[in-house]
Amino acid sequence: MQPSLDDITVIVVTFNSAHCIPALTPTLGVLPHVIFVDNASNDGTIEAVHSALPHADIIANKRNLGFGAANNRALEKTKTRFALLLNPDCLPEIDALHQLLAAAAEFPDAAIIAPHLIKRNGGIEVSYRWPHNRWLSCGPAAEGPCCVGFACGAVLLLNMQQMRDVGYFDEAFFLYYEDEDLCQRAFDARKQIVIAPSVGICHLSRGSVKGNTPLKAEFGRGYHHAQS
Repeated sequence: MQPSLDDITVIVVTFNSAHCIPALTPTLGVLPHVIFVDNASNDGTIEAVHSALPHADIIANKRNLGFGAANNRALEKTKTRFALLLNPDCLPEIDALHQLLAAAAEFPDAAIIAPHLIKRNGGIEVSYRWPHNRWLSCGPAAEGPCCVGFACGAVLLLNMQQMRDVGYFDEAFFLYYEDEDLCQRAFDARKQIVIAPSVGICHLSRGSVKGNTPLKAEFGRGYHHAQS
């Protein structure tokens, strides 16, 4: 059966991301199932979501659990056929979500479907590849649907039934590489990870966190990147 927007739960993990909420509101405001998981923001993110998206479910963590663990809290509550993991610095349009669902209908065995991420300058962010130990990916961006071994976690459509054999994020990864680990486990379970290049979603890379201490935030990024 052709899935509809009623079949998606959109999951957004936030940390000092109040500045991202206005841009998300036009699309998320018309979707019935939206979950925000906030990692103890101190910039009014929760209040911004309450005001702009009163229908959204909010999971307010008392401390920063990290990206994967926060997503897991929402995935555990998801009852729809699909979950759309969405970074707060991405700008999805309704047409793009319909196109992702059309790809899900075309590839019902796919556990993960990802769009092309579009950079600020309009270029394509080639944020997918095969595992390095299988095949070194090279060349330009995909021109048609294709299977890959990894797709960036900024925007991922998860087929919840197919993901049962894979599981969710490994919470040992606080930030960075948790999406790589998830895709590797899906790949090892012989689940399809499909790129749908006809779908484009703008990704304002590294634009999801501001807060009052930008230098501390950058130090934290480097620390967690090294740890992961």
